[in-house]
Parts: sequence; structure tokens; C-alpha cells
Amino acid sequence: MFRNILQSVAKDSDITFSDNQLDQFADFYQMIVEWNKKINLTTITDPYEFAVKHIIDSILIWNENKIGKVETIIDVGTGAGFPCIPLKILNPYIKITLLDSLNKRISFLEDVVAKIGLQDVLCLHSRAEDAAHNPQFRESFDLAVSRAVAQLNILSEYCLPFVKTGGYFAALKSSKIDYELNDAEYAIKLLGGGNIETIDVKLPNGDGRKLIYIKKVVRTPNQFPRKAGLPKKTPLIKKNK
Repeated sequence: MFRNILQSVAKDSDITFSDNQLDQFADFYQMIVEWNKKINLTTITDPYEFAVKHIIDSILIWNENKIGKVETIIDVGTGAGFPCIPLKILNPYIKITLLDSLNKRISFLEDVVAKIGLQDVLCLHSRAEDAAHNPQFRESFDLAVSRAVAQLNILSEYCLPFVKTGGYFAALKSSKIDYELNDAEYAIKLLGGGNIETIDVKLPNGDGRKLIYIKKVVRTPNQFPRKAGLPKKTPLIKKNK
């Protein structure tokens, strides 16, 4: 059933999946449903809602004009694997790193990677603030993505340190985030990012989404990200004189 539902909602978004991709998505869905009985992965398990709000929503970030040529991606605060598991199924050639601070979620993701046959996937148990200071990961990715629930200035401090100069940080947000964009401009510039570019899209159920793309234009200063907990506790905001 889930396979047919996903195929239908994908068609509504002008997306076509191969039979193998549909099988992989169906297996992924079933694994989430089963693991969700043991750990909290998602509150969305209805087949239609899952297909729209997790699979299609994740894939919409793949804008060919912006990021169609990237080869290495880190998914910061990946949770149950969104958006990077769907992006990997869509584009098998990309190399992805799934970063999460909860070891139980990493165990789930390792099981997913093994059972649906994904290659070139690293599941990394770490906080973003720590991993971004590791030379193996710092400024080494073409693209950082996140669907984490945090304001854009906070996400930028988590994500931009992972991005190569010339690469992108991309985020999926609700359509009503003008206040976030204004607050984030100072942080993004401080962290080495350029202009904030936004694209409005709609999901098959009619919900509006905003895709945000930030190009990395200079290296991130060494002091960022700050120690674990600080980006969320004291977000980077321009002080009024």
C-alpha cells in the first residue's frame, strides 16, 4: 500500500521513482514503523502523511540549479534519516554522513543502511558542535542539510562549519519564517555564509514550504561552533548599539 501511495504523491510533485527506489522507500517506511515501537523516531506513521511530509518534503530540497552537482552531504541532526536517506535513494552516487547525538537513532540508521543496501553512508554519533571541530569533517562537505527544529541562526552555527568554501547549507522550513531570516543574517555572515536565497514550494497536500540555500563564501572562524549547548542557549544575534 505505501508503495502505491508514494508513487501517486510523487507523480503530483512531478517526481518519478524507479521500481527499485519504490522498494527501498517501502522498506524504509516499514523499518521506521517497527523501530518506532522501541524508540521515538517520528509521530507521522500514516502512509499518506509519511509519504508527503517525510519523503517528498525531503526530496524537494534537491534543486538541480543550486545543488545538483554536489557529491558529499552531511545531514545535521538527521533523526530518523531525513532528508538524507530519501536524497540518497534518489541519487545513489552521493556520499552522505548522517549525524545525530542520540546513539539509538544511529543504531536504527545503521540497520536501515544495511537492510536497504545503501553504499557510501557514514552514520556518526556526535553532537554537531563537537564533530564540526574534527578535521575529518570540518569544511569538508559540498552540502550540509538539516530539517532540525531550530531557528535558522542556530542551524547555521551547527551546519556552516561543515561546508567547504563554495558549497551550500540548505534548510527546509515552514513558509512563515520572515522573523527567522532577519535574525539569521548576522549569524550567517559571521559564520562565512553569503546571501540567503529562498524558494517557495508546495507539498502535494497543499502545505507551503520554504527552501533556504546559503552559499559558503569564506572559511568559518575557528571559534565556531561554540561549545556544546551554547548555540541554542545564546544564539548569534546582532546586538543593537
